Amino acid sequence: MNKMDDFYFYIMAIIATGVAIFLIRLLHVLYLTGKSRRLKSPQPLSTLIVLGSGGHTAEMMNLLSVLQMDRFTPRFYIAAATDNMSLQKARVFEDSLLHKKVIKGSSAQFMQIYRSREVGQSYVTSVWTTLLATTHALWLMVKIRPQVVLCNGPGTCIPLCVIAFLFKVIGIRWSSIFYVESIARVKRLSLSGLLLYKLCIADQFFVQWPQLQRKYPRAHYVGCLM
Repeated sequence: MNKMDDFYFYIMAIIATGVAIFLIRLLHVLYLTGKSRRLKSPQPLSTLIVLGSGGHTAEMMNLLSVLQMDRFTPRFYIAAATDNMSLQKARVFEDSLLHKKVIKGSSAQFMQIYRSREVGQSYVTSVWTTLLATTHALWLMVKIRPQVVLCNGPGTCIPLCVIAFLFKVIGIRWSSIFYVESIARVKRLSLSGLLLYKLCIADQFFVQWPQLQRKYPRAHYVGCLM
């Protein structure tokens, strides 16, 4: 009986130690999130760019057009599996960079990810599709392991950003997450933005309207990007 008690004690001690280490690491990551990090060398940064249907992609293309693109390479564009138009716009954008000689050669890759839930899909069947989408997102993030994540509102960014944050906690890769709220959000954040803001997942959170910055003080007001 004493041996069994000792065994359970050791197991509980190991679990408690593991949980304590995880919580300490989590608090450390939360403390560093949002603080500027100086790079030791000006090496290019592998960048994950999350696209969304409609205005999300147009806004993202405008944002990318003002960045120093040779600093953010290789670039990985990801859109929902049912969203071919966004990836087509990204290909046109990359071609324009080559044509204008903004970059010497394109290292961009274009990928698709399953949606957690389609519009009008029942909540019962969305349980399975959410598990499938999360597994697919994990596989993509393990494959890419980006140093920078850029997103601006589509729901497909949530599992990718959560996994990127967990990678920080367990020490796989430190990915700096930059979230730019859509210009269409004037008085309140989108659901994606609200989740990333409340959970402190985004390293830098930008809004395009001053009243949003006053309502969410950790956000940075950058003016209208369109």
